[in-house]
This record gives sequence, structure tokens and C-alpha cells, in this order.
Amino acid sequence: MTLTRDAVLTALKSVKDPVSGDDIVTAGLVKALTVEAATVRFVFEVPGERAQAYTPVRQQAEDLVKTLDGAKNVSVVMTAHSAKAPPPDLKGSGHSHAPKPLQGGPEKIPGVDRIIAIASGKGGVGKSTVSANLACALAAEGRRVGLLDADVYGPSQPRMLGVSGRPASPDGKTILPMRNFGVTMMSMGLMTNEGQAVVWRGPMLMGALQQMMMQVQWGALDVLLVDLPPGTGDVQMTLAQKAQVDGAIVVSTPQDVALLDARKGIDMFNQMKVPIFGLIENMSTHICSNCGHEEHIFGHGGVAAEAAKMGVPLLAEIPLHLDIRVASDGGAPIVVSKPDSAQAQSFRDLARRLIAEGRA
Repeated sequence: MTLTRDAVLTALKSVKDPVSGDDIVTAGLVKALTVEAATVRFVFEVPGERAQAYTPVRQQAEDLVKTLDGAKNVSVVMTAHSAKAPPPDLKGSGHSHAPKPLQGGPEKIPGVDRIIAIASGKGGVGKSTVSANLACALAAEGRRVGLLDADVYGPSQPRMLGVSGRPASPDGKTILPMRNFGVTMMSMGLMTNEGQAVVWRGPMLMGALQQMMMQVQWGALDVLLVDLPPGTGDVQMTLAQKAQVDGAIVVSTPQDVALLDARKGIDMFNQMKVPIFGLIENMSTHICSNCGHEEHIFGHGGVAAEAAKMGVPLLAEIPLHLDIRVASDGGAPIVVSKPDSAQAQSFRDLARRLIAEGRA
């Protein structure tokens, strides 16, 4: 039986936080949980002034996970933080105003050399899957990589990168991002409860995005990938207007209906004076695992033709494969979970190409 991240989280929910009375997962004490084959790792982050009292709780959590089928190696690291400065509230309160937008034109994010926007015209084309795997592939090539999950309404990067818990803050203003697989990551999904809808108007979206760009302690990064929501709305405009975006990569599936929306996204970046680095055709082809027959379920060549018409490169053709979906749902992208597979190689080749071209 293969151990899953969800199974570990479910088990840990039976361990109680002695202070709040909630389980340790709901209380936000379990962070950076990863499940790789038979190895389980997570950070147990507790209030600094109560570290000694939490020691037996940490041991209880570790012992519990060791009893799970498929868990051969379990590593739990307990860290302590000060409770004096909680993380900034990006959600705001019911009676507060949205954060004031930054003044002036585009500016550099401190410590970040390059910013690449990963965009799509419509949802469901695999943009977030591409973003997560590209980030891990760049990290595997030795680059210092950050990933900003700017899909505020549908954040998926915490699940795809196997990250849980809430970001901390040393001063109530600066946000400390999470990190896994060599990727530094921040997402609105870390600031809300799973299943909780973000019901915001445009100004609140723009304020939250600006906080995640400028108040997160990204450190020194060679490249920051920004996983944008689908469409051409407030988030895309705010990113282009407030940060110095070096270029955009547009993800599309081959069928005409996806390309119609992708063209709108491309036109938006052109209007915002953001260069298009190239296009990616996702779900490009499917190879039957039984007979090896290759089939173009969504058509083929549409993205390549669009790229040729625009005079930009077709950066990659990513296959439609079950392993890519299973890996992302399991919290370890295919580049990490099956690095030697042909599917992972598609993303590694893309990362190497961007590096060779000086894009990342």
C-alpha cells in the first residue's frame, strides 16, 4: 500500500494541541509535510515559550506516523517561534479596508533577479502543474527558485508542492515563505483554511498580491515564477503594473477553444509591454500504457502554429500522462517523484532551455 500525504494528515489530526485544544493540523503546527515513497518528513512548529511542553506531543506525532502502513522512515523536526508577532493577515477583517496599493510604476522585488509570469487564457489547461514542475526542474538545475501562487481564488501550489501550515512572521510585517524541493513558495492557500472560499473584490486582490510580492522575505533568487490565475483580470494587471516582469510563458492545450482564450492572454501581455518568452503545449499527446499507441486526444499542432504566427518559440510539448496528475495531487511533482521518467524530462529540458537562453 502506498502511503499518501492525505493519510498522514488524517492520522495527525488525532493528536491534540494542548494549548488550543484543536488537533495539531488545524492548529497550524504541522508545516512542510512531504511524503516521498516510504519517507515522511515534516516540521513541528510550536510557540517558543512552550517548546518544552510540546516535546511529548512531537514524540506522539512521530510515533503515530511510524505505525502507518508504508511509513518506513519518519523525520519530525521541532522548531519554535515567537508568539509576539503573528503572520500578517492578508485576508483582512470584516471592517477593515483593503491594503493601500503601491504608488508608482513597476519596481524590482528585493533580492529577485528575474520574474517570469506563467499564464493561461482559460482554466483547466494545467498551468499550475507546469509552474510547479518547472520550479522544481529549475531548482534541480541549481537555480535559486521562488514560486508565487497568485491564483488567489484557486490556489493549488501548497498541495502540489506538499506544503502545509501557515507562514510565520518575525515582526508582523515581513512574511517568511515556505520551502520544499528547493523551491521557496508563497500562496494565499497557506493563509486560508482548506475549502474556504476567498470572496474578494478587485482592490483586496490587488492589495494581497502586492503584499505577497513585496512583504515576503524571498531571499536571494535567480528567478521567481508567478503562477497567475486564468484570464486577463486584476491580478495580471497588478503584477505587470507593480513588478518588473521579465517575460511571460503562456500555457495552452491544443484545441481551438483553449487557443482562443490563450490569444487574449497574449494580447493582454502585449498591451502591458511584457515580452512573451514562448508558448507551452500541455496535454500534447497521449501514449497508451498498454499498447504504446500515440493519440492526440485534444488535437495537435495548434499551439505550435500559433507560436509560429506570433514569431515566438514553442518552448515545450508536455504529454498527457496519468503519472503527472498523480504526482501533483500527491504533493511531489513528477520532476521530484520520478526524475528519470520521460514526463519529467520534458520539464527538465524546458528548464535547461530557459537557463541557456538567460531567461531563468
